[in-house]
Amino acid sequence: MYKNVTLLSIIFLIYSCSKPAEEIEPDSFLNIAGARVGLASQQPIDWDSQAIDPYMNIDPKVSSSRVPLFGDLHVHTTYSFDAYIFGTLATPDDAYEFAKGKSIKHPAGFDVSLDRPLDFYGVTDHGTFLGQVAEAATPGNAYYDAPSSVNVNDINSPENLNISTIPRRTEAFGGFLINTITALMERKLDISYLDSVSRRAWADTVAAAQRHNDPGTFTTFIAYEYTASTADMGNLHRNVVFKGNGNHIPSVPYSRANSNDPEGLWQWMDRLREDGIESLAIPHNSNGSDGFMFALKDSFGKPLTREYAELRMRNEPIVEITQVKGTSDTHPALSTNDEWADFEIMPFKVATQSISEPKGSYVRDALLEGMKMEEKEGFNPYKFGFIGSSDTHTAASSQEEDNFFSKIGILDSSASLRGSIPETDSAILESGQPVIDLDGRKYINSSAITWGAAGLAGVWSEENTRDSIYDAFRRKESFATSGPRMTIRFFAGYDLDVDKINDNDLVEYLYTNAETMGADLDGIKQQVPSFFVWAVRDAFTAPLQRVQIIKGYVDDNGNPQEQVFDVACSDGGFPDPDTYRCPDNKAKVDISSCEFSEDVGAAELKTFWSDPTFKVEQRSFYYVRALENPTCRWSTWDAVRNKVEPRSDMPKTIQERVWSSPIHYIP
Repeated sequence: MYKNVTLLSIIFLIYSCSKPAEEIEPDSFLNIAGARVGLASQQPIDWDSQAIDPYMNIDPKVSSSRVPLFGDLHVHTTYSFDAYIFGTLATPDDAYEFAKGKSIKHPAGFDVSLDRPLDFYGVTDHGTFLGQVAEAATPGNAYYDAPSSVNVNDINSPENLNISTIPRRTEAFGGFLINTITALMERKLDISYLDSVSRRAWADTVAAAQRHNDPGTFTTFIAYEYTASTADMGNLHRNVVFKGNGNHIPSVPYSRANSNDPEGLWQWMDRLREDGIESLAIPHNSNGSDGFMFALKDSFGKPLTREYAELRMRNEPIVEITQVKGTSDTHPALSTNDEWADFEIMPFKVATQSISEPKGSYVRDALLEGMKMEEKEGFNPYKFGFIGSSDTHTAASSQEEDNFFSKIGILDSSASLRGSIPETDSAILESGQPVIDLDGRKYINSSAITWGAAGLAGVWSEENTRDSIYDAFRRKESFATSGPRMTIRFFAGYDLDVDKINDNDLVEYLYTNAETMGADLDGIKQQVPSFFVWAVRDAFTAPLQRVQIIKGYVDDNGNPQEQVFDVACSDGGFPDPDTYRCPDNKAKVDISSCEFSEDVGAAELKTFWSDPTFKVEQRSFYYVRALENPTCRWSTWDAVRNKVEPRSDMPKTIQERVWSSPIHYIP
């Protein structure tokens, strides 16, 4: 749909420079608790960039009571400028109702719902142009009447909510933005009026989160997306999540109108923290960053410093490793010895069909480079924990392969528009949509075919509350899944008693004697550590095939290296001592029906493991990846339902997976 990438890049560049970067007044807050309370009532939050003590309950009994909770912290509604153009009318209230298990309307008119409710949800509409398109499209206000709004006037009136308006929506995506910015620069629009529109949308977003937050049952987070990018559309987007239990929240989000440099966002978050307002930022779609998300220089081209690393880690403890627009764990070009690296690779810069540079764009590579930096220079800006989320632009998460409705509303609302089955509608073929000829058939040539039905954020939390879930993010006791609700535990320690593997008090024992995911393991004992992993399947999806540990380390020459170990195999198998690989469990998928093997695979896999290549003097990190048996990819499900052959250039099956946050070994 994005035909003019250069235009889109110029639009955002102009917007970033259309007025001087503004500081948001430090006393400008929304009242979210029922009464205005001054800043003096807020206690400053003490922070040590390397410490997680404020978020760590050290009582093993309390820690062992933690349960896995699943949610989505990347959700767009009608207030996002692009979502509205895609046809989304669902509000933040609708989004939260969906997450709690109710069905809502897709922009194309059909009902969408989850197979079971989620535990937490966060609406993250774009801070840039927040609420603007919805206002400009709706009659009865000055914005609608402005000549700059003609592209979007009535675009979502009932008669326009259909695929015949796709060409108009494609044109409106860039046209409205550049027309609005031009009108602002020519003083034909009142910037204070547009600012008031965004403030109202933000106030409603905050109020919806407050209305639906139900401690112990369902948690909402007050959040938004900071949408920065390079001049060439390298993605630098982050979702900003407020802990949200204070009595005030900034009355307008910090956006690229304030600064296009993430450093500015982090500094703003630091200032809020000084006033008792705790938040974190979560980078996403690093895969589309063209190497800039995890670059080895800052936004101004300067070498990274300890101050930069501390600023970033203080504000970005976790990263979104998987979502609809692809998985950012690793890339086949970066992990040449990882047979499972080629998983839902979205190769483009976001909102383009230009290839993104893999180096500097994937999380495993960032972990390796950060560890190398820590070894040589004593600081690490890339010591992340992991989550997944969806990036839906319909208010509704779409993580189920057999129920995938993608993310951009009307524009990918059918199998043919997603490019998964041949397009036979002559009107669509003649509408200007790019088309590819494949195996004698015509398909819509959309980047949507490279997207995945993903993902979810998982945490180990004492209870379903903002405080407890947020603290899990901060201590990085979080995990990511590609969609299924698999759970993963991961611990590391010394002299662990392997005979306790089936004991009822195993988890309490591990919290007492080991470190969990997201933590550091001190090498002071100068001995080989033990690791414990425990993966449990999602009963709604396929059995587990294997559990792996991904190791990164700095070799004797100071270079970062990686290795993949299978550590637990289904069906009574054991990893080969030379290849470190499980035997094939022979799981099958019937492509004609998408039925998969239920007679092989495991409901759970757990084991103690020691690294056979471990060196006590070698800095390293470890994280877990557990794989399901193969199942049909969403594009194959589309083909099966429409009684056509799956596309020959797309994977017919995938192996869904879960990733733990890393444990770092510090020699």
